[in-house]
Amino acid sequence: MSQISPISTLDAPAKPAMNPVYRKRLLMHRVGIALSVAAMVLGLTVLVWILITLIIKGFGALSIDLFTNTTPAPGSEGGGLINAIVGSGLMVGLATLVSTPIGIFAGIYLAEYGEENKFAQVTRFVTDIMLSAPSIVIGLFVYALYVAHVKHFSGYAGAIALSLIAVPVVVRTTDNMLRLVPNSLLEAAFALGAPRWKVATLVRLRAVKAGVITGVLLALARIAGETAPLLFTALNNQFQSFNMNAPMANLPSVIASFAMSPYDNWRSLAWGGALLITFSVLALNILSRTVFSQKVPN
Repeated sequence: MSQISPISTLDAPAKPAMNPVYRKRLLMHRVGIALSVAAMVLGLTVLVWILITLIIKGFGALSIDLFTNTTPAPGSEGGGLINAIVGSGLMVGLATLVSTPIGIFAGIYLAEYGEENKFAQVTRFVTDIMLSAPSIVIGLFVYALYVAHVKHFSGYAGAIALSLIAVPVVVRTTDNMLRLVPNSLLEAAFALGAPRWKVATLVRLRAVKAGVITGVLLALARIAGETAPLLFTALNNQFQSFNMNAPMANLPSVIASFAMSPYDNWRSLAWGGALLITFSVLALNILSRTVFSQKVPN
């Protein structure tokens, strides 16, 4: 009876660890992971450095006077930012009231008719351009279209500029969220005899209302710290004013002006204002990602 010879090692497949192609891919994978981790660590380090510096310098400026007094005159002590806080609140609030319904209805239109006509496709294209447009360009546009004609800066002009920045954010968020609604839910509504406008507003929009609210909050966070468009529209005002048809103080402009001043008091107030804006934006982002977070409907 003949003995069966063992299988030659030459005929056996090469182990993955010995395969040169495998080793090359493994090396590239490890290099890619290392570079990704290094980039993440670098970004987080810079972000933490900025936040720590802002907290250290900003908390020193927080006081009751910051929320009760107006901006001080050059060289004077004390003062606060109440006029800038109120001005920013009025302009951002008005811009939100204007941009929210326009953005939501435009997003509904794009989601419902975006694939059926050229006008919707052009609207989506223009919206994408406005999303990437520099804010200073929008400020110059509002200056040439509105401020130059009325011959004075105003809070209304600032609100118009901020609303032009917020509208495309709301539009794209609403459009993307509505496209996540499954067709089966829409078909069920149509099968019950509901008209298209009712399906769009009472079924489709309601299914993703949390996502739409998140888009509104993200747009609000985006415009809260905009400086460039307000320099050409609202300008500034040293005194407390509720007149939206006149130059109006706002936190971003005050911070930009005070941060470059030679007065220690002004620079301290600039750090305090920067801390207020940062924590406001941070709170809006946390709110949008926690309270109004919503999974994709099944």
